[in-house]
Amino acid sequence: MKGKHKIVVKNNRLHYEFEIKRNITIIKGDSATGKTTLINMIRQFANLGNASGIEIECDAPCTVLEGNLWQMLLKNLSGNIIFIDEENQFIRQQEFAELVKASDNYFVIITRENLYNLPYSVEEIYGLYSSGKYQNTKQIYQEMYHIYPLNQELSCKPDKIIVEDTNSGYEYFEAISKEKNIVCESAGGKTKIFAMLEQLKAETESICVIADGAAIGPEMDALYKMTVEKGNIKLYLPESFEWIILSSELLEDKEIKDIMDKPENYIESQEYFSWERFFTKLLVDKTAGTYLKYQKGKLNPTYLHEKNKNIILKNIKNSIDF
Repeated sequence: MKGKHKIVVKNNRLHYEFEIKRNITIIKGDSATGKTTLINMIRQFANLGNASGIEIECDAPCTVLEGNLWQMLLKNLSGNIIFIDEENQFIRQQEFAELVKASDNYFVIITRENLYNLPYSVEEIYGLYSSGKYQNTKQIYQEMYHIYPLNQELSCKPDKIIVEDTNSGYEYFEAISKEKNIVCESAGGKTKIFAMLEQLKAETESICVIADGAAIGPEMDALYKMTVEKGNIKLYLPESFEWIILSSELLEDKEIKDIMDKPENYIESQEYFSWERFFTKLLVDKTAGTYLKYQKGKLNPTYLHEKNKNIILKNIKNSIDF
Protein backbone atom coordinates (compact mmCIF):
# COMPACT_ATOMS: atom_id res chain seq x y z
CA MET A 1 0.00 0.00 0.00
CA LYS A 2 1.24 3.49 -0.76
CA GLY A 3 0.06 7.05 -1.25
CA LYS A 4 -1.66 9.65 0.89
CA HIS A 5 -5.17 8.82 2.10
CA LYS A 6 -7.74 11.26 3.42
CA ILE A 7 -10.07 9.87 6.07
CA VAL A 8 -13.36 11.41 7.19
CA VAL A 9 -15.35 9.75 9.99
CA LYS A 10 -18.52 11.54 11.07
CA ASN A 11 -21.98 11.36 12.56
CA ASN A 12 -24.45 14.09 13.48
CA ARG A 13 -22.31 15.08 16.48
CA LEU A 14 -18.66 14.55 15.55
CA HIS A 15 -16.52 15.10 12.46
CA TYR A 16 -13.01 13.59 12.29
CA GLU A 17 -10.88 14.53 9.30
CA PHE A 18 -7.20 13.77 8.71
CA GLU A 19 -4.68 12.39 6.21
CA ILE A 20 -2.13 9.60 6.58
CA LYS A 21 0.73 8.76 4.25
CA ARG A 22 2.89 6.12 5.95
CA ASN A 23 2.46 2.54 7.05
CA ILE A 24 2.43 3.53 10.74
CA THR A 25 0.65 6.51 12.28
CA ILE A 26 0.56 6.99 16.05
CA ILE A 27 -2.16 8.96 17.87
CA LYS A 28 -1.19 9.89 21.42
CA GLY A 29 -2.67 12.21 24.01
CA ASP A 30 -4.60 12.35 27.25
CA SER A 31 -7.97 10.81 28.02
CA ALA A 32 -11.16 12.51 26.82
CA THR A 33 -9.58 13.81 23.61
CA GLY A 34 -11.69 11.64 21.30
CA LYS A 35 -9.24 8.88 20.45
CA THR A 36 -11.34 5.93 21.64
CA THR A 37 -14.49 7.53 20.23
CA LEU A 38 -12.88 7.47 16.78
CA ILE A 39 -12.21 3.72 17.11
CA ASN A 40 -15.76 3.10 18.33
CA MET A 41 -17.27 4.94 15.38
CA ILE A 42 -15.22 2.94 12.86
CA ARG A 43 -16.20 -0.30 14.63
CA GLN A 44 -19.90 0.64 14.66
CA PHE A 45 -19.83 1.46 10.95
CA ALA A 46 -18.16 -1.89 10.20
CA ASN A 47 -20.84 -3.75 12.19
CA LEU A 48 -23.97 -1.80 11.23
CA GLY A 49 -23.13 0.09 8.05
CA ASN A 50 -25.37 3.06 7.29
CA ALA A 51 -27.75 2.03 10.08
CA SER A 52 -25.08 3.16 12.55
CA GLY A 53 -25.66 6.79 11.60
CA ILE A 54 -21.95 7.04 10.83
CA GLU A 55 -20.32 7.94 7.53
CA ILE A 56 -16.77 7.07 6.51
CA GLU A 57 -15.16 8.66 3.48
CA CYS A 58 -11.87 7.15 2.35
CA ASP A 59 -10.42 5.61 -0.81
CA ALA A 60 -9.37 2.53 1.20
CA PRO A 61 -11.39 0.31 3.56
CA CYS A 62 -11.10 1.33 7.23
CA THR A 63 -11.31 -1.40 9.84
CA VAL A 64 -10.61 -2.02 13.53
CA LEU A 65 -8.23 -4.80 14.58
CA GLU A 66 -8.81 -6.26 18.05
CA GLY A 67 -9.41 -9.42 20.05
CA ASN A 68 -7.74 -12.81 20.43
CA LEU A 69 -7.96 -13.65 16.74
CA TRP A 70 -5.98 -10.59 15.65
CA GLN A 71 -3.23 -12.63 13.93
CA MET A 72 -5.65 -14.47 11.68
CA LEU A 73 -7.61 -11.32 10.91
CA LEU A 74 -4.49 -9.32 10.07
CA LYS A 75 -3.08 -12.01 7.78
CA ASN A 76 -6.31 -11.86 5.74
CA LEU A 77 -6.41 -8.07 5.36
CA SER A 78 -4.90 -6.33 2.35
CA GLY A 79 -4.98 -2.68 1.29
CA ASN A 80 -6.83 -1.60 4.44
CA ILE A 81 -6.30 1.24 6.88
CA ILE A 82 -6.31 -0.59 10.20
CA PHE A 83 -7.13 1.20 13.46
CA ILE A 84 -5.99 -0.30 16.77
CA ASP A 85 -6.74 0.90 20.31
CA GLU A 86 -4.12 0.77 23.07
CA GLU A 87 -6.15 -1.70 25.16
CA ASN A 88 -4.96 -4.42 22.76
CA GLN A 89 -1.81 -5.80 24.38
CA PHE A 90 -0.59 -7.36 21.13
CA ILE A 91 0.65 -4.00 19.81
CA ARG A 92 3.62 -4.37 22.19
CA GLN A 93 4.58 -7.83 20.90
CA GLN A 94 7.40 -8.60 18.48
CA GLU A 95 5.03 -10.87 16.53
CA PHE A 96 2.82 -7.86 15.80
CA ALA A 97 5.84 -5.88 14.56
CA GLU A 98 6.80 -8.71 12.21
CA LEU A 99 3.28 -8.90 10.78
CA VAL A 100 3.18 -5.13 10.28
CA LYS A 101 6.52 -5.34 8.47
CA ALA A 102 5.14 -7.92 6.01
CA SER A 103 1.77 -6.20 5.59
CA ASP A 104 0.47 -4.06 2.72
CA ASN A 105 -1.92 -2.25 5.06
CA TYR A 106 -1.56 1.11 6.80
CA PHE A 107 -1.85 1.14 10.60
CA VAL A 108 -3.24 3.88 12.84
CA ILE A 109 -2.37 2.97 16.42
CA ILE A 110 -3.83 4.80 19.40
CA THR A 111 -1.44 4.52 22.32
CA ARG A 112 0.17 6.62 25.03
CA GLU A 113 3.08 4.18 25.24
CA ASN A 114 6.20 4.11 23.09
CA LEU A 115 6.23 1.07 20.80
CA TYR A 116 9.92 0.23 20.53
CA ASN A 117 9.37 -2.71 18.18
CA LEU A 118 8.04 -0.41 15.45
CA PRO A 119 10.15 2.08 13.43
CA TYR A 120 7.67 4.92 13.12
CA SER A 121 8.45 8.47 12.07
CA VAL A 122 8.59 11.50 14.34
CA GLU A 123 6.41 13.20 11.72
CA GLU A 124 3.62 10.66 12.17
CA ILE A 125 3.00 11.08 15.90
CA TYR A 126 -0.18 13.06 16.44
CA GLY A 127 -2.64 14.22 19.02
CA LEU A 128 -6.35 14.95 18.51
CA TYR A 129 -8.05 18.20 19.37
CA SER A 130 -11.43 19.86 18.89
CA SER A 131 -11.14 22.96 16.73
CA GLY A 132 -14.73 24.17 16.89
CA LYS A 133 -17.82 23.50 14.82
CA TYR A 134 -17.56 22.04 11.33
CA GLN A 135 -18.68 24.44 8.60
CA ASN A 136 -21.52 26.03 10.59
CA THR A 137 -23.02 22.66 11.56
CA LYS A 138 -23.54 21.22 15.04
CA GLN A 139 -20.71 18.76 14.51
CA ILE A 140 -17.59 19.14 16.66
CA TYR A 141 -14.60 19.15 14.33
CA GLN A 142 -11.76 16.86 15.46
CA GLU A 143 -8.40 17.08 13.71
CA MET A 144 -4.83 15.95 14.27
CA TYR A 145 -1.77 17.96 15.23
CA HIS A 146 1.90 17.04 15.47
CA ILE A 147 2.90 16.19 19.04
CA TYR A 148 6.51 17.23 18.47
CA PRO A 149 7.74 20.34 16.62
CA LEU A 150 9.10 19.23 13.25
CA ASN A 151 11.80 21.90 13.08
CA GLN A 152 14.13 22.99 15.84
CA GLU A 153 16.29 25.78 14.50
CA LEU A 154 19.67 26.05 16.18
CA SER A 155 20.27 29.59 17.34
CA CYS A 156 24.00 29.04 17.79
CA LYS A 157 26.82 26.96 16.49
CA PRO A 158 26.84 23.60 18.31
CA ASP A 159 29.84 22.79 20.49
CA LYS A 160 29.16 19.09 20.18
CA ILE A 161 27.31 16.88 17.70
CA ILE A 162 25.99 13.43 18.55
CA VAL A 163 25.14 11.27 15.55
CA GLU A 164 22.84 8.28 15.88
CA ASP A 165 25.05 5.61 14.30
CA THR A 166 28.50 4.91 12.85
CA ASN A 167 27.61 4.65 9.17
CA SER A 168 28.23 7.02 6.24
CA GLY A 169 26.21 9.80 7.82
CA TYR A 170 28.45 9.82 10.87
CA GLU A 171 31.59 9.89 8.70
CA TYR A 172 30.24 12.91 6.82
CA PHE A 173 29.30 14.87 9.94
CA GLU A 174 32.55 13.91 11.65
CA ALA A 175 34.53 15.34 8.72
CA ILE A 176 32.50 18.58 8.70
CA SER A 177 32.78 18.91 12.48
CA LYS A 178 36.55 18.44 12.39
CA GLU A 179 36.87 21.33 9.93
CA LYS A 180 34.76 23.54 12.20
CA ASN A 181 36.46 22.48 15.45
CA ILE A 182 33.26 20.86 16.72
CA VAL A 183 33.32 17.63 18.73
CA CYS A 184 31.43 14.84 16.92
CA GLU A 185 30.57 11.52 18.56
CA SER A 186 28.50 8.49 17.62
CA ALA A 187 25.82 7.18 19.97
CA GLY A 188 26.11 3.71 18.46
CA GLY A 189 22.39 3.41 17.73
CA LYS A 190 19.17 5.33 18.33
CA THR A 191 18.37 3.48 21.56
CA LYS A 192 21.64 4.72 23.09
CA ILE A 193 21.20 8.44 22.40
CA PHE A 194 19.27 9.19 25.60
CA ALA A 195 21.78 7.42 27.84
CA MET A 196 24.63 9.28 26.16
CA LEU A 197 22.91 12.62 26.77
CA GLU A 198 22.28 11.73 30.42
CA GLN A 199 26.01 11.20 30.95
CA LEU A 200 26.91 14.70 29.77
CA LYS A 201 27.99 16.79 32.74
CA ALA A 202 28.14 20.35 31.44
CA GLU A 203 24.94 22.09 30.47
CA THR A 204 26.76 25.09 29.05
CA GLU A 205 27.67 23.29 25.82
CA SER A 206 25.35 23.60 22.86
CA ILE A 207 24.61 20.07 21.68
CA CYS A 208 22.99 18.92 18.45
CA VAL A 209 21.64 15.39 18.10
CA ILE A 210 21.38 14.09 14.54
CA ALA A 211 19.21 11.02 14.00
CA ASP A 212 16.98 9.42 11.37
CA GLY A 213 13.57 11.01 11.84
CA ALA A 214 11.97 8.24 9.77
CA ALA A 215 12.34 5.69 12.57
CA ILE A 216 13.05 7.53 15.82
CA GLY A 217 9.41 7.92 16.87
CA PRO A 218 9.58 5.50 19.83
CA GLU A 219 12.52 7.39 21.35
CA MET A 220 11.06 10.87 20.85
CA ASP A 221 9.15 11.13 24.12
CA ALA A 222 12.29 10.87 26.25
CA LEU A 223 14.46 12.90 23.86
CA TYR A 224 12.01 15.76 23.51
CA LYS A 225 11.46 16.01 27.27
CA MET A 226 15.21 16.23 27.75
CA THR A 227 15.54 19.06 25.20
CA VAL A 228 12.83 21.00 27.04
CA GLU A 229 14.37 20.40 30.47
CA LYS A 230 17.99 21.14 29.61
CA GLY A 231 17.63 23.85 27.01
CA ASN A 232 21.08 23.28 25.52
CA ILE A 233 20.14 20.25 23.41
CA LYS A 234 18.63 20.53 19.95
CA LEU A 235 17.40 17.79 17.62
CA TYR A 236 18.04 17.60 13.88
CA LEU A 237 15.88 14.78 12.55
CA PRO A 238 15.93 14.49 8.75
CA GLU A 239 14.39 11.33 7.32
CA SER A 240 17.92 9.93 7.00
CA PHE A 241 21.38 10.90 5.75
CA GLU A 242 20.45 9.41 2.38
CA TRP A 243 17.41 11.69 2.31
CA ILE A 244 19.70 14.70 2.86
CA ILE A 245 21.79 13.74 -0.17
CA LEU A 246 18.77 12.99 -2.36
CA SER A 247 17.13 16.28 -1.37
CA SER A 248 20.24 18.27 -2.22
CA GLU A 249 21.20 19.27 -5.75
CA LEU A 250 24.09 16.82 -5.87
CA LEU A 251 22.29 14.35 -8.13
CA GLU A 252 20.71 16.13 -11.06
CA ASP A 253 17.97 13.59 -11.73
CA LYS A 254 14.36 14.49 -12.54
CA GLU A 255 13.00 11.18 -11.26
CA ILE A 256 14.67 11.77 -7.89
CA LYS A 257 13.13 15.23 -7.71
CA ASP A 258 9.66 13.83 -8.48
CA ILE A 259 10.07 11.12 -5.84
CA MET A 260 11.32 13.52 -3.17
CA ASP A 261 8.39 15.88 -3.78
CA LYS A 262 5.89 13.13 -2.86
CA PRO A 263 7.72 10.04 -1.59
CA GLU A 264 4.52 8.50 -0.24
CA ASN A 265 3.44 7.83 -3.83
CA TYR A 266 6.49 5.64 -4.45
CA ILE A 267 7.10 3.85 -1.15
CA GLU A 268 5.32 0.50 -0.95
CA SER A 269 4.66 -0.25 2.73
CA GLN A 270 4.99 -4.01 2.32
CA GLU A 271 8.49 -3.61 0.89
CA TYR A 272 9.82 -0.85 3.16
CA PHE A 273 9.21 -1.06 6.90
CA SER A 274 10.43 2.54 7.22
CA TRP A 275 11.09 5.30 4.69
CA GLU A 276 14.78 5.34 5.60
CA ARG A 277 15.19 1.96 3.88
CA PHE A 278 13.58 3.27 0.70
CA PHE A 279 15.84 6.33 0.54
CA THR A 280 18.91 4.15 1.07
CA LYS A 281 17.98 1.83 -1.80
CA LEU A 282 17.11 4.76 -4.07
CA LEU A 283 20.49 6.41 -3.47
CA VAL A 284 22.39 3.14 -3.89
CA ASP A 285 20.57 2.38 -7.15
CA LYS A 286 20.92 5.89 -8.59
CA THR A 287 24.65 6.11 -7.90
CA ALA A 288 25.59 2.54 -8.90
CA GLY A 289 28.41 2.56 -11.44
CA THR A 290 29.13 6.28 -10.95
CA TYR A 291 31.86 8.17 -9.10
CA LEU A 292 29.25 8.86 -6.38
CA LYS A 293 28.61 5.15 -5.73
CA TYR A 294 26.99 5.04 -2.29
CA GLN A 295 27.41 2.51 0.50
CA LYS A 296 25.62 2.91 3.80
CA GLY A 297 28.33 1.24 5.84
CA LYS A 298 31.26 3.36 4.65
CA LEU A 299 31.26 6.81 3.09
CA ASN A 300 32.63 7.14 -0.43
CA PRO A 301 35.41 9.79 -0.08
CA THR A 302 33.98 11.53 -3.15
CA TYR A 303 31.17 12.89 -0.96
CA LEU A 304 33.80 14.84 0.98
CA HIS A 305 35.29 16.53 -2.09
CA GLU A 306 34.86 20.26 -1.60
CA LYS A 307 32.13 20.85 -4.18
CA ASN A 308 30.07 17.77 -3.28
CA LYS A 309 30.48 18.33 0.45
CA ASN A 310 29.24 21.91 0.21
CA ILE A 311 26.22 20.99 -1.93
CA ILE A 312 25.11 18.56 0.76
CA LEU A 313 25.96 21.01 3.52
CA LYS A 314 23.81 23.68 1.88
CA ASN A 315 20.82 21.39 2.41
CA ILE A 316 21.58 21.21 6.14
CA LYS A 317 22.43 24.81 7.00
CA ASN A 318 18.80 25.82 7.55
CA SER A 319 18.79 23.47 10.53
CA ILE A 320 22.36 23.53 11.82
CA ASP A 321 24.61 26.58 11.99
CA PHE A 322 27.97 25.00 11.19
